[in-house]
Amino acid sequence: MYIYNVTVNIDESVHKEWLSWIQVHIQNVLATGSFIAAKLTQVLVEEEMGGLTYSIQYTANTKENLNDYYTLYAPKLRSESIKRFADKMISFRTELKVVKEFYPTSSHN
Repeated sequence: MYIYNVTVNIDESVHKEWLSWIQVHIQNVLATGSFIAAKLTQVLVEEEMGGLTYSIQYTANTKENLNDYYTLYAPKLRSESIKRFADKMISFRTELKVVKEFYPTSSHN
């Protein structure tokens, strides 16, 4: 599995508008069929530049799913955020490959 992580710092002046918009945007990204799940999380650090920081983590089954997203859908979907919040947000993207997932086992006494 692969995680496509988008970290966004959003200016407080548009925070509420962006938070509503990003939830619709995430649904639009999922509707491409490239991902099987998404998480919206708030990063709990105070940024020197101010604003609020979020991480959106999209899970893809395969690298091909991720590449399809980049080729077929990303340019259009990214342009929507730029048009709407261009000078009020900074974002960067990271690709992660899940090596192994761990879950708790029964408690040890």
